[in-house]
Amino acid sequence: MLNYLWAGMILIGVCYGAVTGNIAAVGNGALESAREAVSLCITMLGAVAFWVGLMEIAEKAGLIDKWKRGLMPLLRFLFPRLDMEGEAAGYIATNIIANILGLGWACTPAGLKAMEALEKVEKKRLGVEKLTRASKEMCTFLIVNISSLQLIPVNMIVYRTQYGSVEPTSIIAPAIVATTIGTVVGIAFAKAADMAYKD
Repeated sequence: MLNYLWAGMILIGVCYGAVTGNIAAVGNGALESAREAVSLCITMLGAVAFWVGLMEIAEKAGLIDKWKRGLMPLLRFLFPRLDMEGEAAGYIATNIIANILGLGWACTPAGLKAMEALEKVEKKRLGVEKLTRASKEMCTFLIVNISSLQLIPVNMIVYRTQYGSVEPTSIIAPAIVATTIGTVVGIAFAKAADMAYKD
């Protein structure tokens, strides 16, 4: 669906440029955007390599396991029915840690694996082969993941650096406040929905 949406927008832009006599500007804009996209990708590649490398070092040093253990009280509160020794809890903890560190690209694989593990848990609990709806744990995890509490908004800092911000790190304090509020509201909503819907 997104392919059709993007193709449609490009086609409308080209047609509009042709009709208004600005087809040269459309071509120049496309070339300039392509150059900028490549430049941004190279910049992001360095940041991704740096932070993912730090996560790998932290994991090898045992810091990730310590952080996971530190998150267990929160996970027990958020997911009271979930086995804290199971793979789902481990993936959820890894996802939350990556989100807190602002590593959106690093938390995605753990998030997908967490959803797969939560699906297996729910199938086993219900004794079915296929789920027809998301479980409470899946919904709660999605809310926590989307609210994305961040201490270091790496993506935004890199973007601001790329586009010439004088103080690219000035986004840190507002990001902490905004993501903290979003996470607290998200958790409150998830717990309220959990209490309202009993299965």
